[in-house]
Amino acid sequence: MHDFLSGAQRARCQLITDAAPSRCAALLRQGEVAAALIPAIEYQRIPGLCLVEGVAIGSKRAVRSVVLALKKPLKEVQTVALDTSSRSSASLAQILFAEFYQQAATFHPAEPDARRMLAEHDAAVIIGDPALTFDRRGLEVLDLAAEWRRFTDLPFVFAVWAVRAEARERVQSLDFVAARDAGLRARPDLAAQYAPALGLPEDDLADYLMKNIHYGLDAEDIAGLTRYWALAAKRGLIPEARPIRWL
Repeated sequence: MHDFLSGAQRARCQLITDAAPSRCAALLRQGEVAAALIPAIEYQRIPGLCLVEGVAIGSKRAVRSVVLALKKPLKEVQTVALDTSSRSSASLAQILFAEFYQQAATFHPAEPDARRMLAEHDAAVIIGDPALTFDRRGLEVLDLAAEWRRFTDLPFVFAVWAVRAEARERVQSLDFVAARDAGLRARPDLAAQYAPALGLPEDDLADYLMKNIHYGLDAEDIAGLTRYWALAAKRGLIPEARPIRWL
């Protein structure tokens, strides 16, 4: 979003930046915005959307910022707290337990507070900045993108740019791919800017932005996304897995 905030795209749209991923999806569903960066699962839950080609937030292997923290061995986990600010990660965790771990567990929406989540449950899905900074002492931590890759040999796509079909003309002036590329060039500067607030070494944050997050949407990513939606439909997390309708 760097280019929408301070680059060439800034004057072409009004950007809302204070909404969690789940809130972005709600704004798009309600027609309050023409386009939004939404959890990938929400494309299948909100009718009448188109996806922007070539741009997403995903991970080819380990993502680091979406993890399952366990305070007991995986086979003993019975309850899992799910961060309410994320939908794709919550669905991914449920799919991993049902399809690949083949283990029954109950899932409980929770506010994104790692300490409280783990005080009340056996495990917790922790995402975003908290996943990079929470105290891991005494915990087993599984990277959910790495787990998906281990079982499917595919990358995982967490979020996509989606546009309401009737709002296509309203976004014609936006160049999402150019914005992505501008953001990629700005990664060293962004790491320097945000490292102090996160309490992370600048080099570590730059490494995360450079190596852990994948910002494209290539054929392999689409295959991973398609597999994810198919399993989500199988598990009743979405009504059906509809094909992609491109912008």
